[in-house]
Amino acid sequence: MKYTELLTPQNCAVIFIDFQPQMTFGVANIDRQTLFNNVMLLAKAAKVFNVPAILTTVESKSFSGNLWPQLLDVFPGQEPVERSSMNSWEDEGFVAAVKATGRKKLVMAALWTEVCLTFPALQALAAGYEVYGVEDASGGTSLTAHNAAMRRIEQAGAVPVTAQQVLLEFQRDWARKDTYDAVIEIVKEHGGAYGQGVEYAYTMVHGAPPSRAGICCA
Repeated sequence: MKYTELLTPQNCAVIFIDFQPQMTFGVANIDRQTLFNNVMLLAKAAKVFNVPAILTTVESKSFSGNLWPQLLDVFPGQEPVERSSMNSWEDEGFVAAVKATGRKKLVMAALWTEVCLTFPALQALAAGYEVYGVEDASGGTSLTAHNAAMRRIEQAGAVPVTAQQVLLEFQRDWARKDTYDAVIEIVKEHGGAYGQGVEYAYTMVHGAPPSRAGICCA
């Protein structure tokens, strides 16, 4: 395993598992609006850096509902992999989508942590992939369930990360101007206190106008 390598847009894929209304209703380890914010940050990071993304849903018509429309909007035209199995790795279409990315590092976020993250994470590890579980963009049915699931996949070899960490790991150098503005906009929209600090620095220190329409300065 090459867990000492940093994540880059060229060496990983990002996987979003079962971000659907019924699954969201069951989340109890994290404030659901915070969860939504973190998932959108992760999605926009993948989009800005052209990282292969896989979307998947379970029983969308009979139980779980459709994938969050805001997540679909980040990846227009991309159809989620629909499954019946709780374990994505048991679905041939999902595994085929993973293999098609050509990437061995899998950044995974899911609802619920103890099922839809844990099961495919363990099997992906067994299949020779490196798994990075996005802890604050995954939700479990209780704090105990979420924490136990994260410990389980960590003990098996998965690495815990956060959504903002992934974004900044992709960027890493503010001299990379081709993605600088887009990353700053993601930070200001979804970065919480960090985003507010960026806005303050731009407007109060550098004299930029308030960011009302994506205005920012390099």
